[in-house]
Amino acid sequence: MTSPPTSRSGRGRPDRDGPLRRRPQLSDDVAVHVRNRIMSGDVRPGEFIRLDETAAALGVSVTPVREALLTLRGEGMVELVPHRGYVVAPLTRADVADLFWLQSIIAEELARRAARTADLATLAELHAHNADLAAAVAAGDAARIETAEFAFHRVVNSAAESRKLAWFLHGAVRYTPVHFYSGDPEWGKSAVASHERLIVALGAHDEPAAGTENKEHFEDGAVRLLAHLESIGMWS
Repeated sequence: MTSPPTSRSGRGRPDRDGPLRRRPQLSDDVAVHVRNRIMSGDVRPGEFIRLDETAAALGVSVTPVREALLTLRGEGMVELVPHRGYVVAPLTRADVADLFWLQSIIAEELARRAARTADLATLAELHAHNADLAAAVAAGDAARIETAEFAFHRVVNSAAESRKLAWFLHGAVRYTPVHFYSGDPEWGKSAVASHERLIVALGAHDEPAAGTENKEHFEDGAVRLLAHLESIGMWS
């Protein structure tokens, strides 16, 4: 599944095992971290996101956490309770399904357009990124998985030569909990196989097949996430 440019590319992704690096987009990194926690069900609707606890967990000051929560409030991910702080906003099954539906529709069209223009250099680059993904999955290297997955789909989206459409996908996939997928070996194997089929379709300039493969890749992500959220009692 294609990834949010800040969260899967290896740029702007919080380090799960240590403090965040100091840099200008620190509040964006914190927002990625909190989105991941919300979308994966680590924190549930109605639960508070504590500024001090989040800052301590990430090794940052309260300021970028506050800025991140303001951003997430604007996205409807959290709500401000006067004199108490930020609470996770309602998130329904339909909300999750809608986010992936939007991603799948855009990704389908981008793949179809990429099939018109894909050349040997593009295919070689895709093969290289997918080989890197396969190696990362075999090694259980979550950070490398996220980077390789992003890099693969960045090439597809670039080949589509549709910058505005890719920008809309950029916005939609920021709600994908990338750590949930990179930590699932079965998803990793499925992603590698899906990429191989997409490369074949692109090489054959088969627009319908390329579009369908990319769309199903996102639909599979929705099924896996919804099943996970159901299993942890997200809506019990």
